[in-house]
Amino acid sequence: MKVLVTGGAGYIGSVLVEMLLERGYKVKCLDRFFFGPTLSHLEGKKDLEIIKDDIRWFNPSYLEDVDCVMDLAALSNDPAGELDPEKTMDINYRGRVRVATLAKKKGVERYILASSCSIYGFQEGTVNEESNINPLTTYAKANRLAEEGAFELADEKFCVTALRQATVYGLSPRMRFDLVLNVMTLNMWKEGKLRIVGDGKQWRPLVYVKDTANAFIKTLEADKEKVNNQIFNVGSNEQNYQIIDLANIIADALKMELKYERYGDPDRRSYRVDFTKIKKTLNFTPKYDPTYAVVEIRDALEEGKIKDDMKTRTVEWYKFLIETQKLLRDIEINGLII
Repeated sequence: MKVLVTGGAGYIGSVLVEMLLERGYKVKCLDRFFFGPTLSHLEGKKDLEIIKDDIRWFNPSYLEDVDCVMDLAALSNDPAGELDPEKTMDINYRGRVRVATLAKKKGVERYILASSCSIYGFQEGTVNEESNINPLTTYAKANRLAEEGAFELADEKFCVTALRQATVYGLSPRMRFDLVLNVMTLNMWKEGKLRIVGDGKQWRPLVYVKDTANAFIKTLEADKEKVNNQIFNVGSNEQNYQIIDLANIIADALKMELKYERYGDPDRRSYRVDFTKIKKTLNFTPKYDPTYAVVEIRDALEEGKIKDDMKTRTVEWYKFLIETQKLLRDIEINGLII
C-alpha cells in the first residue's frame, strides 16, 4: 500500500513518515523543506520517495499510484497563520481542498486531513465532535474550511476523515520550540523559569507526537465504514491541562523549583476536549505523557541532539525567509546576486 504524506518533512510528518515505513508502507513525502533536510536520517530507504513541491501547484500525476493521502501540509499554528492571513487561507484551506479534489479524481481511496482542536476556540465545559465550534484565528478558520471542503467530496469510493489534533508535544526530527510543552520545557531548562500567558488557567488538550502519528495510521487501517465522513478528536481525556498545572508537571519532571512570570493579555483560547469517540471507535489510547516528553527533551538538549535556534521557532523562521527573499529581490540584477 502506498501513502502520500503532504507536509511529510514537518514536525508531525517527519515522525509519521518513519512510522509508516517501519510498518511496511511505501511512502511518498511531498514537502517544501522550509526547515532543511529533516528526513536525512531516512535517506536511502527503498520505500521512500521524496517530492520537493507545494500542494498549491504540484503535478497531479504524483497521485496516480497512491492508495491514501495524509494531508498535513500547512502553515502551522495560530501565530504563523496570522503572519499573512490570505496566504494561510491559500495553503491551509484552498491548497488542501485541491489535494483532496485531485486525490479523488486520481482514484485515491482514502484522504485523511490533519485538522486541529483549535477549531473549538474558547469554550466553557468540555467539547466533543458534535459541539459547536468557535474558531478564533485564521489558522483555526482555515482548518474548518478545509474540513468542509474535503467532506463535500466524501462518498462510497472516497473515504474522508478529519483528525482534530490536540496540541502536540515531544521530540521530532523537525523540532519545534513554539509549542506549549516544548517551549516551557526549554525555558525551564535554559533559564530556570517559565513565562505564562495571562493567569495560566486556560485549558489545553495535549498529545505526544508519536501518539498523534499513530492516530493517522489507525485511521488508515480502520474499516472505511468506521471512519468515512467522520471527525475524530485526537488525544486523551487524561491529558487536558490548565497551563499552570502543566507548569508544575514540567518543574517536577525536571526536579526544579517552579518559578514563572506572567506576560501578555489573557489567552482567548481555552478548551477542554472529549476524546471518547476515537478511543471507542479506533481503540486509540496514547502511550506517552508530558512527564516522559519533558525528560526526553531535556536529555536531548543536554546531549546536543537538538538545539534552540531560529528554525525551531516557526514564526521567526518564516519571517526570516520572507525578509531574505525581499533582500535578494532588491539586490538581484539579471538573475544574479554577485
